[in-house]
Amino acid sequence: MDSGARGAGRFLIVVPPLVGHVNPLVGVAAALVARGHEVAWAGHAGVVRRLAGAGARVLECGVAGGSGDAVVRPAGLRGPGALKFLWETFLVPLAEAMIPGVAAAVEGFEPDVMVVDQQAVGGAVVAMRRGVPWATSASTAAELGNPLAAMPKVDAWVRELLLELEVRSGLPTTAASARYQSTYGDLRFSPHLVLAYSTAALSGEVGALHETLRYVGPSIAERPADPSFPWHRVPGGRRLVFAGVGTANSDAGASFLRACAEAIGERPGLFGVVADPAGAVGGSVGAAVAENVLAVPHVPQLEVLRRASAAICHAGQNTVCEALYHGVPLVVAPIRDDQPVVAQQVVAAGAGVRIRFAHAGAVQIGAALDRVLGEPEFAAAAGRVGESFRSAGGAEAAAGYLEGMLAPDGPGTLRNRGVERAGQFSQMS
Repeated sequence: MDSGARGAGRFLIVVPPLVGHVNPLVGVAAALVARGHEVAWAGHAGVVRRLAGAGARVLECGVAGGSGDAVVRPAGLRGPGALKFLWETFLVPLAEAMIPGVAAAVEGFEPDVMVVDQQAVGGAVVAMRRGVPWATSASTAAELGNPLAAMPKVDAWVRELLLELEVRSGLPTTAASARYQSTYGDLRFSPHLVLAYSTAALSGEVGALHETLRYVGPSIAERPADPSFPWHRVPGGRRLVFAGVGTANSDAGASFLRACAEAIGERPGLFGVVADPAGAVGGSVGAAVAENVLAVPHVPQLEVLRRASAAICHAGQNTVCEALYHGVPLVVAPIRDDQPVVAQQVVAAGAGVRIRFAHAGAVQIGAALDRVLGEPEFAAAAGRVGESFRSAGGAEAAAGYLEGMLAPDGPGTLRNRGVERAGQFSQMS
């Protein structure tokens, strides 16, 4: 289809069934639609519609291990073991399960551009096979600087897994493939455009991707109101503290959340809202474990963070960026995956205190909380990062960069580079 003749483009968004990877793209999709473009999603319909709205056009894709929105892993798994489990047990099987559905979506929707989450690499495979220009949605900025470079054997193992996926999927293992890989190294990063929902103020400068990387700051879109949240139980006149570890860490984080509740409970000048999906703290919906702590299974996180003075979390990219967007300093206790890298970025920016997740009791959490609330430097640094986030443009900026891939072919345009690269693989479809 000729996007120029339509006066608009068609964008296919490919996502895994993970809340933190869908959420940033909800705002981007809305911005594209507001500009007159057509948007469809390839992914798990239940997860996408819950976050993007019932009216979202979703082209269902198979999901390895059935439906869901969390990676279920043994609670004690950390470090390289957690990484190995993630790739072998979830990400590669997910890619292979999604490829047929994504291919069918491309056939039926005929997108001009694909927007592929960095952990939905099956979308990248299909884009290259079909010769469709594609952009990466980097839902975590932790991988942009290749944090595995310090562990070359682990780094090589991940790259080998991705190469094997390419081979099984029919992509060439010729010099063309080698040229593709030299762009950065794997299917997680498009050679055309990489959108990162952060800024250099938090995530630093990334030389390896400087030609394709665009920092746009957090893509924060309004979310449906949660009528079940008991706002009447959140008093005024106290400093509000949010605590949570994300849906994927609810089992591993049970004792951590209880320690957070205890630490806040010991500080009567504070009021804590604890995201407690597994009932680890309160046991029942909306249970109060202390007069100044509210533990609930579902929290309207953005609205709570708008009112918060501090946040305690596992250093998940979304929670960190949403907190800093609102100038909220952090206590971060990373568990695994990209979280140690994100936690270190928070510390380097001066916007928070890092503690050890495995050894974080109420005493350690309380001491860190006293620091971020009592030393104004943390709030000031969080405010600086937040200002950089708001200035970066968020979803509107991302939509603008994606529109650039629809520009008429010409020297130096994103679309020209994309089509040239994609042409290496178009004969494989």
